[in-house]
Amino acid sequence: MRGRGRLLILLALIILLGVIAVVVVLPQLQRTGGTGASAEPTRQAEAIPTATPIALTEVVIAIQNLPRGFKITEDSVDVRLWPAESAPFNALQNPADVIGKIARTDIPRESPILFNALVEDLRDLATVGSDAAAVMPPGLVAITIPMDRITGVAYAIREGDYVDVIFSMLYVDVDEEFQSITPNLQTLTSTSESGQITLAASIEGRLDVGLGGSAVIVSPQETQRPRLVTQRTVQSAWVLHVGDFPITGHYIGPTPTPTPRPTPADERQAQQTPAADRPAAQATPVPPPDNITLAVSPQDAVVLVWAIEAKLPITLALRSATDISQVPTQPVTLQYIMSNFNITAPDRLPYALEPALRSIRQLIAFQEITLRDSSN
Repeated sequence: MRGRGRLLILLALIILLGVIAVVVVLPQLQRTGGTGASAEPTRQAEAIPTATPIALTEVVIAIQNLPRGFKITEDSVDVRLWPAESAPFNALQNPADVIGKIARTDIPRESPILFNALVEDLRDLATVGSDAAAVMPPGLVAITIPMDRITGVAYAIREGDYVDVIFSMLYVDVDEEFQSITPNLQTLTSTSESGQITLAASIEGRLDVGLGGSAVIVSPQETQRPRLVTQRTVQSAWVLHVGDFPITGHYIGPTPTPTPRPTPADERQAQQTPAADRPAAQATPVPPPDNITLAVSPQDAVVLVWAIEAKLPITLALRSATDISQVPTQPVTLQYIMSNFNITAPDRLPYALEPALRSIRQLIAFQEITLRDSSN
């Protein structure tokens, strides 16, 4: 009996261990895939791609806006890491190659400084030509035309703008053979039976038939009135410069004129002179520009020269900075104004105003353009 009791206890222990194995160990094996270690971190590690490092290179950049003509100082530049694939091929990497040089063009802040954006001295450009030829786009030529406050958009135009050129022309009728303004002079002659001239007279007008079949000369009361037509001609001309160029030809970032330092004697004299007696500093007035230089095609340059030689009034129209399109326009005449704006000629009435209206208000501006009869 005692041996049977031990056997029953042993069997009970074995059954208990089996139950524990089923309840505790089996779920753990299922979670670990039967290996005893978690497989979830492994799957997550396999899903994360390995990052490829970006190749970087050092470039010298501007840490402030550098205007053209600015002599670059040590505190105006810095060295930054730049993606090698997007770094300009002519970017400088050593600050020593930049400091002390002069900015050839405007260099914005945080921009890499390029080799061709620097010069040693603007005077060195004299060996390669003018600044105007250096900055002008290829395929264009420069031509200078007159300009004033009205025809130049009230002096709003600046270098780099685009403008359209508008011509105004006066047309008159001329004799095709003589190329003279009509009407021509008519000469009346009368001869006797012997062939001798007894009467000769020159009258300006046209020969017409009057009452009773008699010959009459119809003469104008005034000279022929020219017919005005206005049209836009050259479009999207690039403004190279407004006003006169410096005589040296260098106008990009000119070196400022140094102010002389006062001597000790000048300082003592200034201190001894009362403030009320000191001459007030007066700024030298700068005259407004009277010309503008445009970069246009060679054919458009010939057109502008023809207009200058013909003494045509030239007006400039400023284009938007984002619009250089070519848009056709119609020539504007009196007939165009009357038709397109629904203007009708006034009726003739049996009454009128006194005094008579023989002119209308005009805007008289600086340097008014006057069209005169060339025969006077």
